[in-house]
Amino acid sequence: MSILDPAGPAASAQFWVWWAMLGVSVVVALVLFVLWLYTFRRREPVQRTPREEQRIMLRWVIGGGILLPLVSIVALLVFAAPTGRGMIPLPLPEGEAERIEVVGHQWWWEIRYPGENGEPDVVTANRLVMPAGEPVDFRLVSADVIHAFWIPRLGGKRDMVPGRYTTIRLEADEPSVFGAQCAEFCGTQHTGMLLHVEAMEREDYDAWLSERRAPREPQEGFDEAREAFGEHCAACHTVEGFPQELVDDDLPHAMVGPDLTDIGSRPTLGAGVLPMQEGAIAYWLEHHQTLKPGNRMPPHNHIDTETLQDIGAWLETMEP
Repeated sequence: MSILDPAGPAASAQFWVWWAMLGVSVVVALVLFVLWLYTFRRREPVQRTPREEQRIMLRWVIGGGILLPLVSIVALLVFAAPTGRGMIPLPLPEGEAERIEVVGHQWWWEIRYPGENGEPDVVTANRLVMPAGEPVDFRLVSADVIHAFWIPRLGGKRDMVPGRYTTIRLEADEPSVFGAQCAEFCGTQHTGMLLHVEAMEREDYDAWLSERRAPREPQEGFDEAREAFGEHCAACHTVEGFPQELVDDDLPHAMVGPDLTDIGSRPTLGAGVLPMQEGAIAYWLEHHQTLKPGNRMPPHNHIDTETLQDIGAWLETMEP
């Protein structure tokens, strides 16, 4: 997750802006340090008239207080403006950029992939898959408080404001896996809001989407687990193809939890809290308020352990 290891055009440009700013600041600091040391080497005070003193003071004010900052700011703008322009979703010479919608929640990520009519037809959580070697426009918004979308190795962060969509264009040079993090303090579990990012070759990305768009085959078994899921979980969580007649929604208000349709294929649980492995979902269901205190999923103290383990085992089968 280091900005000093760029993996895309925007991040590379920012990388050199960062080094340029560091270099200039070091040079300025060294010059000031040398001048400061020089004042100790003068053995006899210089005799000047008040007019000469005023003239020297004006030179320092104009040179160091006006010209130097002005030249530095103009140089920084000239150098950095193309960097920022590269992240603006301008029209491409050919075709259109891939578009992915990201919604920030306390404290998880919802990822939406638009279909042919523009409406999201693939929805997942805490795992962002993108094509490599081509620009991708990320359309960002928050569902509750201000978050910030930041993939350090691909480019600068962008705030996510409730009710206001913003777009940032990023690109990965080649297939790889990146870490991402909410970069705006959003509550007690801000540091537990991690995002797993995978850049794939275009054909692998298309295949990944096709797998999730394919109709679900009817699933045999896990009847008790599905009934328990419908009773305790389905009011907030979605599983594509889940029988609506099993959903017991008696909540007095609307709550939205991560879409669990492909949870078995995700690398982590709880936005980076646990690695996905056998038994991890059941462990999360039993201990989620200990693992991630304050998350909006209520504790499951009223559900017996065997039932939670059944639900966890069934959810682990949720793969395309």
